[in-house]
Amino acid sequence: MPETPLDIARTWAEMPDPANPGQRFRLDLTWLTSSWTCIFGSGCKGIYADRPDDGCCTLGAHFTDDDDVERVQAVVAELGEDEWQMHPGRGRHGERDPARLKAWTEKEDGARKTKVVQGACIFLNRPGFPAGAGCALHQHAVLTGRPPHEAKPDVCWQLPIRRSYRTVERPDDTSYLEVTIAEYDRRGWGPGGHDLDWYCSSNTEAHVGAEPVYRSNRAELTALMGEEGYAQLVLRCEAHLDTVKRARSAGARQLIPLLVHPATVEAGTVGGRRTRVPRKRSTAPAAGANEAAHPVPPATATRAARKPATKAAAGKATSSAPARAPAKPARAPAKPAKAPAKPAKSPVKPTTKGSAKITTKGSAKPARRAPAKASKPRRSS
Repeated sequence: MPETPLDIARTWAEMPDPANPGQRFRLDLTWLTSSWTCIFGSGCKGIYADRPDDGCCTLGAHFTDDDDVERVQAVVAELGEDEWQMHPGRGRHGERDPARLKAWTEKEDGARKTKVVQGACIFLNRPGFPAGAGCALHQHAVLTGRPPHEAKPDVCWQLPIRRSYRTVERPDDTSYLEVTIAEYDRRGWGPGGHDLDWYCSSNTEAHVGAEPVYRSNRAELTALMGEEGYAQLVLRCEAHLDTVKRARSAGARQLIPLLVHPATVEAGTVGGRRTRVPRKRSTAPAAGANEAAHPVPPATATRAARKPATKAAAGKATSSAPARAPAKPARAPAKPAKAPAKPAKSPVKPTTKGSAKITTKGSAKPARRAPAKASKPRRSS
């Protein structure tokens, strides 16, 4: 199926942030009411044709800030070798701590990110591993009954939702912070995003969700907007879908392309599928899980379940710090990973362009970006 164009008609809504009078949300209703869903392990072709099993995990993930690192590190300390294929080990005499930063992170242009081992993120379990293919952090979260977004790097659980910031100056010399919640399309990866071999957000193959994005990604959106903000988002998304329903029933189908994401229209899943897409999964995903998770053997489950979640893993999931952006932002924007231009797959620092003082925030900083031609790719929140 074809990938729809980037420059499509979109419906936007603005509203004040109920929790912060100095902020306003700008919402991409076209994306948030689309039927996109993660199809990792169920048809995902991967961002690189020669590594189809990696999904979007080939480049590793850049961390937003120290809180992001510490939260993930607490989860890493719980992972066993039976859950994590690329486990760094504990040394001959058990003297080495596998959660030490040097064991699973690396620096790229001064920014900390997850290591790339054997061509992909160190946390990616490859096909054939007994615990199942996929993110070891995601699997562990599902296994221990916590939301995946509390265990994974910010950029990983946010994609393909993009949160960015812009300071808006009014004619009366006052200003406010505009927080945009929208689709993380190819442009979010930087210039190299156009060279990715395959990408899901606007691809009809991924618009097969049982529910619209604003429902299926409730946990992630709540972490990005707060409970009150999310509740207001739901009202606007429901109103938009009602408008779509009325347009269809009234025979005004020429309006549909102006209201609905074209990939959702093409997939025939406006408002969500009526039947779920079959997936190879034997356990139900935790609330907010937007990636196919693969269960581990019972023995592993028992062992992992005995391990209590640390304060670091449970306490800092919803903190929101500005993402670091390469284009001198008003707020530290996320460092998006840049996907490498063909033929070279090396990370490049992304740049966030837009109007004055723009920054891209993940639940913290970096944003995944694809590399510009002849440059290295990188993935950050």
